[in-house]
Amino acid sequence: MSIHPTLRYTDAESALAFLTGAFGLVPQHVAAAEDGSIAHAELSWEDGVVMLGTRSDPPGAFDTGHAVLYLPVDDVDAHHDRAAAAGAEIAVALTEQPYGSREYAARDREGNLWCFGTYRPTIENPS
Repeated sequence: MSIHPTLRYTDAESALAFLTGAFGLVPQHVAAAEDGSIAHAELSWEDGVVMLGTRSDPPGAFDTGHAVLYLPVDDVDAHHDRAAAAGAEIAVALTEQPYGSREYAARDREGNLWCFGTYRPTIENPS
């Protein structure tokens, strides 16, 4: 994967615990700032990486609003059940999309929307 989304959280430690516990992302690298907060973390999902860090105070250039991410999953029903059991807010119930994907969406604790489904985008003409 050549695109690596980056999210900023007010409580990055809590976000890291939630994303790994509820959604199953896998921590690869976590670097602490001088104050002990997370300066930079990398969480893997299949062959992709999502990066996260702690919001600045005052907000900096990378402290943007909410994001919407899509992550492919083989067993979306089991993934949905795991996320719901972990307390994730299910924003869109399990549904069949007209393009052939079965998917759902859940919010993390700071409002980002994480979509999980069986659709796997492909690149037809990589350059």
